[in-house]
Amino acid sequence: MSTIAERGPPLWPACVTIAAVSVFGYLFLRVEAQWEVIALALGAIVALLALGRIGWAARVGSAWSARPVPLAWLSLSAALAVIALFAEDHFALLMIATVLLYSLACLGLTLQFGYAGVVNFSGAAFFGVGGYTAAVLATHTALPHLLVIAIGGVLAGLIGSLLVLPLLRTRGHYAALITVAFAILFRTFLEVNDALGGPQGLKVPGVQLLGWSFNDNITLGAGIELSFYLSYAVLSLCLLAGAYVLVRRLERSWLGLSLDAVRIDETAAAVFGFEVARWKIFAFTLGNVLAGVAGAVYGMMIGFVAPASFTLAESLILVSIVILGGMGNPVGVLAAATLVLVLPEKLQVIQEYRFLLFSGFVILVLLFRPEGLLPRRLREYLPGWGRT
Repeated sequence: MSTIAERGPPLWPACVTIAAVSVFGYLFLRVEAQWEVIALALGAIVALLALGRIGWAARVGSAWSARPVPLAWLSLSAALAVIALFAEDHFALLMIATVLLYSLACLGLTLQFGYAGVVNFSGAAFFGVGGYTAAVLATHTALPHLLVIAIGGVLAGLIGSLLVLPLLRTRGHYAALITVAFAILFRTFLEVNDALGGPQGLKVPGVQLLGWSFNDNITLGAGIELSFYLSYAVLSLCLLAGAYVLVRRLERSWLGLSLDAVRIDETAAAVFGFEVARWKIFAFTLGNVLAGVAGAVYGMMIGFVAPASFTLAESLILVSIVILGGMGNPVGVLAAATLVLVLPEKLQVIQEYRFLLFSGFVILVLLFRPEGLLPRRLREYLPGWGRT
């Protein structure tokens, strides 16, 4: 007879959590009244504090470590279910797709910040590289749009590989200043470049996939018409799921271990034979590729790119998402992106003060919970590793 230890931890805490998050996400996007939004937000905070006291996060983490694949599929199915429930709602699907694409870009920053310790305050610039690449190639070439999206990521990675050269010669706040300068230079370059539309920006054609136009509403029988954002939401979810698997696999591999060694102590890593420069270039380049892919899809979804969309302020929003979610935790990125992007849209009263509120919230998190809302868990190489 197998023992409880052999069977592993129960999966129901993780299943309940996935269901609760899905229901909360649906309700949060569905409600319109300001008091309802505030009540849901406060209720979520109270629930998180209460669950934290009973060790719920540890139970969910243990269940996820024991059976990651079934729970990952369950999470993906729950996300698809939420998307399906808003199949006719343009605004809700636009917000969902935006959160997913920003989360994809922030996974790239997680590779840079959380794993390799490479600072990057110009994430929006690489996001913009993908968007402008999509605008130019989709308008002036006949390349398949999936290839255009891939090229947007590759070009962002190539430009990032050039920026990383001065980053290798600096550390700390000096390296941060280099990325800030690049973000400012990127916007200036776009504004003075008439070939790229100057300050007015460029139009971006929508995604065309095997003759299917993503910018056309989906018409079903009996006069049912679904929002065209449904296609973008599903595409964004697929891209995010693929990037999440890539990042998690990378984290649990010897590559992730090498990145952690470089982040924790560059000098000690170099003494033990790690090529610090190589690992920084790898993390910075791959992270920018993810940001470029996200930017390409975002530009094609919105249909327009302009310098004002890729400012230093937008880069700071990406950084705040990574910090709030938990440095190095890919799961926390999605939760933080939802908080940072959706809450100001639902609460119009704070729309003009969102940067002030985000700054204050980041300061509070750094003071009282420096590891973020969902801290990164101990590295695991095998399912259930370390469980007794």
